[in-house]
Order: sequence, then structure tokens, then C-alpha cells
Amino acid sequence: MTKNSNKDRCLTYLRKYAEKDLDAITALFSENIVLRDWKIRVEGKQKALEETQKNFEAADSIAIEVLSTYYDENTVAAELKITVDDVEELHVVDVITFDANGQIVSIRAYLGRGDG
Repeated sequence: MTKNSNKDRCLTYLRKYAEKDLDAITALFSENIVLRDWKIRVEGKQKALEETQKNFEAADSIAIEVLSTYYDENTVAAELKITVDDVEELHVVDVITFDANGQIVSIRAYLGRGDG
């Protein structure tokens, strides 16, 4: 796998997340994915999909602006501005790790501040 293809996979994941496309996200997640953010930590594809679905149901709309990306061989970090329901703004860094097959094995999300 090349670095750029993992970056492309990361951007695809973010786009599908904003579109609330659970089927596409299902295909991107590995069976043993670990999903962690500032509120939860879950292991396994089914639990990660359940958490993702909860987030989709809690928001009428999700807009994701990718401010920057950084990547190495297996990991992409994406600095994001996420707008939920056109009013709530979150500044988040997602650190996404991929396996040799290009599937997501972990997502670690860190909440930050939007004041630079």
C-alpha cells in the first residue's frame, strides 16, 4: 500500500461519514477496528458501526472540512473542522491507521480548539 492510497482512503472515509453512508463505512472498517474519541472507546467492527450509526442519528447534517493531512506508511492524521446541524463546530484531529489490505484498523479522534 502506498502512502497516497491511504490518504485517499482517509478522505473517502471522511466524505462517506459526512454523507452518513454506513454501507460504505462498513466496507472500510476491519473486523478488529478500535474506535476511540473523547467520549467512548469500542473494539470490533459491529460496535464501531453501532457508534457511527448513533452519531448519524444524532445529527441532521454533518459537514467536514479537511484543514490539513499528515501521513506515513500506515497512518493518516487529518485536522478537521466538523459542523453538526449547521451550528455546532468541532475542531478534531482524526488519526486513522490502516492494515495491509487498506482497511481501517483504528480511529483515534482528539477534540481541540478552533482559535488557532
